[in-house]
Amino acid sequence: MEIIVDTREHKAEAERIQKQLDALGHKTFRSKLFVGDYQSLDNARLVVDRKKDLQELCGNVCQQHERFRNELLRAEEAGIQIIVLVEHGRAIKTLTDVFFWDNPRSKKTVIKMVDGHPQRVPCYPKAISGETLYKTLETLSRRYKVRFEFCTKSETGKRIAELLGGESDG
Repeated sequence: MEIIVDTREHKAEAERIQKQLDALGHKTFRSKLFVGDYQSLDNARLVVDRKKDLQELCGNVCQQHERFRNELLRAEEAGIQIIVLVEHGRAIKTLTDVFFWDNPRSKKTVIKMVDGHPQRVPCYPKAISGETLYKTLETLSRRYKVRFEFCTKSETGKRIAELLGGESDG
């Protein structure tokens, strides 16, 4: 299978994943994609949009919600199915696992003086919980027909090939 890698995909990440895809016998080349990061040359109606972890996905669907939603709308209007592949690690295997995710930003604190006494206060009091992120992803999935899949960094190339319809065992 020949796989197009979007030119806006981070170079180091694209090279890491390209090595994985090469080892599986898939050819890659870089070109700007309409949406997403990876697409099979044989099927322009399916793309994989890679996220490095839940923290990046959280930023996309919460802080950059309008931009992310607009990409989903563009894909929907063009008849393109988007699969978001999140490289979060072994702890998150399914969308349901996101519900139990403990956002590391919610644990970060600083010491501030409050009424003359030192107190630990959250750095990010509005950090999104796993439950809230799960509900947001469920809504996006229903509304825009986007799929959310999860893997480890060592599995990314194999999962991209599988999701795009290619054989994963070079």
